[in-house]
Amino acid sequence: MLRLALHIIALLPLSWVAWQATHHGLGANPIEAVEHFTGQTALIFLILTLAVTPLRMLTGWSKPLAYRRMLGLFVFFYATLHMIVYLVIDQGLAWPFIWADIVKRPYITIGMLTWLILLPLAITSHNKVRRWLGMDLWRKIHRWVYVAAATSILHFSWAVKLDQTEPLRYGVILFLLLLARRWHLKPLLAPKSKTKAPPTLS
Repeated sequence: MLRLALHIIALLPLSWVAWQATHHGLGANPIEAVEHFTGQTALIFLILTLAVTPLRMLTGWSKPLAYRRMLGLFVFFYATLHMIVYLVIDQGLAWPFIWADIVKRPYITIGMLTWLILLPLAITSHNKVRRWLGMDLWRKIHRWVYVAAATSILHFSWAVKLDQTEPLRYGVILFLLLLARRWHLKPLLAPKSKTKAPPTLS
């Protein structure tokens, strides 16, 4: 029941932007507004996904772990919507212009790179795939989520150009999440001091 409720909540942004689009509520440039909204929604879900582990580490509350994969899949869902709006609605699948954009505009390049990083994470999210890959390889693949977070914030920063308030906010949140994770793991990763055995009498 809770999982169903979370799915409904996660789809509310899509419902909202669809309502705005059909009722002329997206301003003078609706395509740009939808691109911005879907991209930012993907970034919010990415931050929420990354917050699950530090939250468990700092508070001991482990229940959100059961929904981390669902959050991650919604990251990919909204990131894919973001890309589809750009490719299909904005560019009309005009591949020569799309390739020119990818080559000439760094924020488009980094955005495409982010989606390509998210793709294997989504594909390998299923438990069967994880068992097939083995935990070591699966963890190595999914550590790329931190790269995706960094590149998505960079994409956002370069896309908005002038007002850096929102990208900076997400960057600070990502930094704090990484700091919390590292701070908590540091004692666990520190080498244990070896205690010498007491001398014995011969």
